[in-house]
Amino acid sequence: MTTKHRHETNLIFSKKKLYETVIGLEVHVQLKSRTKIFCGCAAGSGGEPNTRVCPICLGFPGVLPVLNRKVLELAVRAGLALNCEVSEFSKFDRKNYFYPDLPKAYQISQFDLPLNGPGYLDLRLEGKTRRIGITRAHLEEDAGKLVHFENDGFSGVDYNRTGVPLLEIVSDPDLRSPREASGYLKAIRSIMRYIDVSDCDMEKGSFRCDANISLRPVGSEKLGVKVEIKNMNSFKGVERAIAYEVERQREALESGEEIIQETRLYNADSQKTFSMRSKEEAHDYRYFPDPDLTPIVLEREWIEGIRSSLPELPDPRGDRFQEQYGLPEYDAGVLTAERQLADYFEAAAALTTKYKTLSNWIMVELLGKLNEADLEIKDSPVSPIQMAGLISLIEKGAISGKIGKQVFAEMFKTGKEAEVVVEEKGLLQISDTGELDRIVEEVISNNPGPVDDYRGGKKQALGFLVGQIMKATRGKANPGLVNQLLRDKLYNP
Repeated sequence: MTTKHRHETNLIFSKKKLYETVIGLEVHVQLKSRTKIFCGCAAGSGGEPNTRVCPICLGFPGVLPVLNRKVLELAVRAGLALNCEVSEFSKFDRKNYFYPDLPKAYQISQFDLPLNGPGYLDLRLEGKTRRIGITRAHLEEDAGKLVHFENDGFSGVDYNRTGVPLLEIVSDPDLRSPREASGYLKAIRSIMRYIDVSDCDMEKGSFRCDANISLRPVGSEKLGVKVEIKNMNSFKGVERAIAYEVERQREALESGEEIIQETRLYNADSQKTFSMRSKEEAHDYRYFPDPDLTPIVLEREWIEGIRSSLPELPDPRGDRFQEQYGLPEYDAGVLTAERQLADYFEAAAALTTKYKTLSNWIMVELLGKLNEADLEIKDSPVSPIQMAGLISLIEKGAISGKIGKQVFAEMFKTGKEAEVVVEEKGLLQISDTGELDRIVEEVISNNPGPVDDYRGGKKQALGFLVGQIMKATRGKANPGLVNQLLRDKLYNP
């Protein structure tokens, strides 16, 4: 593909026309409920196939679903966090279609009267903020899962996931690039995890995304023919799938080919999309109100009670981190992306005033070690109190920053306090002027060449001499004191 494609903008440059990318996302969030949406079966992932099922979620004749109150609370909580209008009156509908993973041949969902109506998300990306409209965020039940046995040439159906509560968040067609789509998806995931309505584990399928993509000539108000992409299970996958589809549609339009409304799947290995079904095969869902479920009627006071229980969300918390702790925008964004990480920082910040130093240690050393060990912040063997203790030792001059890294590695490995590690390993920084004075004189005496170079104007020679002193003290000398003593003796031999 030789045409210049600027993924970071909404413009697709071609030989014939300038196109605008139009993207809308449908995000499916599995809600963190102990049981399913309409029955008492376990809603968590795992278990042997078809062991977390009952006559209700399998759709046996004569059974009656009952709405899980906890699911309703979580859905309202999510809607409020997304600035949605929560309806005091909504209802469930039957979405009719046949597929092997749907035991009832219909899905209980919401159509014309969803729980959460219009809302928005202010997307911050690369120093700019764009408001992305949210059309709706409605409740529905999840379907089962097909399990393919390719070597044997057949497929099985696991109904454990059937009836797991889903919140489908439908955006307006306001996204204009693959990067914006990925950024929006990350922001939604961060918010859902902040308010504790879902674990949003993309690998386990509790956070999934379908994308609708179309192109239109710049300046045109009319939307192009949209193509839906399914089977994306990572942020990078979403970016790559949309970028590929945008380029595919651009080439088709330039060659005079008609874009057909269809559903396509994304293959992560080939990084391409391929057709799943065309418009002619698309379903007529024949929605109608579910006669087995009563409408949902909510009191405004109850809704506002949920609103008052919402925590400080990522963007406002990031703004506060910049103002309260004087952190750069980047640091604040990293530290507030996950609620537990932000909580960790604030717990440690209550014990030190060196906020930028604390930020650096968390972002570089702690997150690096956690990533290597495949651990989350809640599982960190180094507590916020211990992290603050380490920083205190460095700031007091008891240990150097370089030694601090060795101490932290041992803390992470053993869970011990910084002071204990320093004492056990004999890492206390040498700040005794008399002892250092002797070592400095020895280094000067043993390295006449670099000494003459420094006195002759080659300032870089000082670094060599400092290195020799640190080597002689096994890195335990106080760097500031070393530099001061060394300069004094070089200028006043």
